[in-house]
Amino acid sequence: MAATRGRTSICANPTEEPDPVTDEQTRPNDPAAGARVVAGRYLLLAELGRGGMGVVWRAQDQVIGRPVAIKELRLSPEQGHDGAAISERVLREVRAGGRLNDPAVVTVFDVVNDGGATWIVMELVEAPTLADLVRRFGPMPAQQVAVIGEQVLSALQAAHAAGIVHRDVKPANIMVAQDGRVKLTDFGIAHSIDDPRLTVTGTLVGSPAFMAPERVEGREAMPESDLWSLGATLFFAVEGIVAFERPTTAATLHAVMTETPYPTRAQGPVAAVVAGLLVAQPEARLTAPQARALLATATGHDRRTPPPGTVAIPQPPARKAHRDRWVAAGAVLVVAALVGGFFLGLPVWSPAEDAQQLETVTYGPDGYLKTSISTTDLCYNVVIQPGVVISSDSSGDCDKNHTLEVYDNAKALPSDSSYGSDDSELAAYPGVEELSKAAEARCEIAFHSTVVPEKQRGDLVYRALVPSQKEWELAPENDTSSPVRDFYCVLTRADNGQIPAQITTKVK
Repeated sequence: MAATRGRTSICANPTEEPDPVTDEQTRPNDPAAGARVVAGRYLLLAELGRGGMGVVWRAQDQVIGRPVAIKELRLSPEQGHDGAAISERVLREVRAGGRLNDPAVVTVFDVVNDGGATWIVMELVEAPTLADLVRRFGPMPAQQVAVIGEQVLSALQAAHAAGIVHRDVKPANIMVAQDGRVKLTDFGIAHSIDDPRLTVTGTLVGSPAFMAPERVEGREAMPESDLWSLGATLFFAVEGIVAFERPTTAATLHAVMTETPYPTRAQGPVAAVVAGLLVAQPEARLTAPQARALLATATGHDRRTPPPGTVAIPQPPARKAHRDRWVAAGAVLVVAALVGGFFLGLPVWSPAEDAQQLETVTYGPDGYLKTSISTTDLCYNVVIQPGVVISSDSSGDCDKNHTLEVYDNAKALPSDSSYGSDDSELAAYPGVEELSKAAEARCEIAFHSTVVPEKQRGDLVYRALVPSQKEWELAPENDTSSPVRDFYCVLTRADNGQIPAQITTKVK
């Protein structure tokens, strides 16, 4: 980890190892430091902090005259450390740092052995961490969080392109300078995808409250794991609390595996990014380019570049005055060809002038959602975001807390046999635009009717879900059933918060 001045420690869990640098541990005038030169080159000036794996010093490179941070690794066999494995990890850190070229990555300059210890020489960064800033000043404005998130994503994209997974993205490893520049630190436990996995026996490599569910399950770290950790980090920045922190490590890991937090202080693209990155299934998470596009929307910048293998998609023209909605602005940027045939569709239609109506999205194999809503399950514990599966597994009791409620649905085309089953089954897909027009009109009418009581509507938003073309063209499950061609009207709270009891008027 790069050294800082004035950092404070944040532990994701009370049982977690403290961060190397704390205000109380900083010793800017250590008289013993100046008496030592490491490897005949690096003059130690002051101890900046220490943790379970070593000490971080401010030093002077006497060859070229620049200030550096130097990490002295102190690993004792009594603590169960495998010297050979740690040495390999140190070399991996240097290799990883040397392969990355991004302004948001702390640069590793050198690694030396001196006095039986290993020393890692790094860029000296003097700035508080994201953990410091939030702990001292409280939750950050969404736009500031978006600026930080963009830069961290840039660093992660550079690492992932080089085959490196960070494995410990968290607020204490993100440094924020006064001018807004961000540095992602501590690639010391980074895992190179093409290297054998190296761990210390019995040690969790990473911080439990910021560890992706698949890693808790024992699966290999992957780029998507870093993105989940970034989602947890941005949640902390915008909410001021660690989403999954619990009194014990076991309780923290259980929360990671079973709970879904929703931002309450942020809306729009930042909330969408947090929710989209905290999806439990790695393949259903927002990709880095998708997340970065939404964050660029939040910051007011347009830095969106489709990644390799994707195609830029223009936004469909709005049928009414355009509203610069955050999801429409961010999610129509790319269509990602996902591994294994998985495909994230896009929001497909700008909403009407009703401020409470959000953009219409598709569902189906090639849709924005992977949904199989039934006529009996009306309440669900999910958030509308790319790749989400809305099914009986996510349904809940309408009389208890839930986040999404189906308040109306209808068939896009009649399928009753009296109309002629052949006609209904063979009807061509009318197109997203036409389906959206019909669905939005009905959803708007139903929302502003007694179906949703007026006194309940104030903090609600609603949208239509329409079938994608592949969903439309799927063959019926058996000879007696008809194609699934329904559209649905769903409502949520504007902040994706909990709905304690059913809002929709119950039909007798």
